[in-house]
Amino acid sequence: MARFTFKLPDIGEGISEAEIVAWHVAIGDRVEEDSPIADMMTDKATVEMESPVTGVVVELAGEVGDQVSIGAALVVIETDAVDAADEVVAAPPTSAQAETAEQYEAENPGVEEVVDAATSTPPAEAGVQLGGVGNEAQSDVTTTSPLGPRPSPGGNEPQTAASVAHALASPAVRARARDLGIDLASVKTDSDRVRHADLDAYLRYGSGEGYHPPHASRARQDQPIKVIGMRRRIAENMAASKRAIPHFTYVDEIDVTALEAMRADLNANRGGRPKLTMLPLMIVAICKTIPDFPMLNARYDDEAGVVTRHGAIHLGMAAQTDAGLTVPVIRDAQDRNVWQLATEITRLAEAARAGKLAPSEMGGGTITVTSLGPLGGIATTPVINRPEVAIIGPNKIVERPVFKGDEVVRAKLMNLSISCDHRVVDGWDAASFVQGLKKYLETPVLLFAD
Repeated sequence: MARFTFKLPDIGEGISEAEIVAWHVAIGDRVEEDSPIADMMTDKATVEMESPVTGVVVELAGEVGDQVSIGAALVVIETDAVDAADEVVAAPPTSAQAETAEQYEAENPGVEEVVDAATSTPPAEAGVQLGGVGNEAQSDVTTTSPLGPRPSPGGNEPQTAASVAHALASPAVRARARDLGIDLASVKTDSDRVRHADLDAYLRYGSGEGYHPPHASRARQDQPIKVIGMRRRIAENMAASKRAIPHFTYVDEIDVTALEAMRADLNANRGGRPKLTMLPLMIVAICKTIPDFPMLNARYDDEAGVVTRHGAIHLGMAAQTDAGLTVPVIRDAQDRNVWQLATEITRLAEAARAGKLAPSEMGGGTITVTSLGPLGGIATTPVINRPEVAIIGPNKIVERPVFKGDEVVRAKLMNLSISCDHRVVDGWDAASFVQGLKKYLETPVLLFAD
């Protein structure tokens, strides 16, 4: 047998280390060539590592959440090639294990076969994890007789549920106790087995002994969750944005009655094209408004003290996935029509949910839109996607009565939020930009005018 050390390859330009976000194997598992072994996350993407050989995993580079340097050992695999120097040998039994086994044999002379945990450790279990992870002393051996509990000296002495670990009861009684969440060992009985009448008595008087019906409200146990992978990236980015950027948020109300009517007409005649949501129409309005407010389509380099106003609009689209929030980028949004935008939004959203976004699709944005869709809300105060300087948040559309002259009519209204970096964008500029958007969204025919 020979050991093959798989070192973490260079998985991205400028990357010095990667985080373990998932193991697909454990020590002792047999892996085939090209089968997945781990998911590694960098600042740009998550990459699936595949095994280059076939064999048994004997060492891992750490736990989920640990960082591994490029070129460091990730996995050690024992292959079928012959190599005496690397042979895995099971560890000899410890003195504590030997004493435990001898003591059990002395106390149980009637048991002929006892599983000797001290000498039956499989070779695969002799592997340890690198960096001290899992390199602990073997645990004490707990031995139990395969024949079950020894009978009491009394022979035919009557047993009660309070006097034995496993109370006697019929299958129907056991099923009822299980449904009620009752431990049969805690039910008192005057006979040799627990009966339905004993359960009834326990239900009447058992609450004082700590019993609670399964449907009663009880606090759940605390659950510590390690912040790793995408969740860690989100936490770091959000904290850095709030620390470094003096945010301010402006909110205005927009009447989207005409826009929603036009969207319904477009969808009714879309043919084979994707169904339009509010988002592609919103993006068209943003692209038409930004040329008059170039300070919003910008990135701020804190260290250099330079604000770059971009000519092209690379629009970030916040998307919620099972792993957390991610922001794929629509490149050159200003050059796409509403149907092309709808197609690209669908493609990027599906790739984000599947975890298949390319690194080039996740960076380089110049302004971001975040929307909760129908879930919405009255107003939001979105956090800027640093180093950008603005983020736009359309909110939920609601139908309310409004005055039109002397008449009260039904209207579809939406609040629009924008958060800006006050170092770069003044409040007047943000408010003026939203008024420009409002013009296009309340008179949607302008969206299709050159």
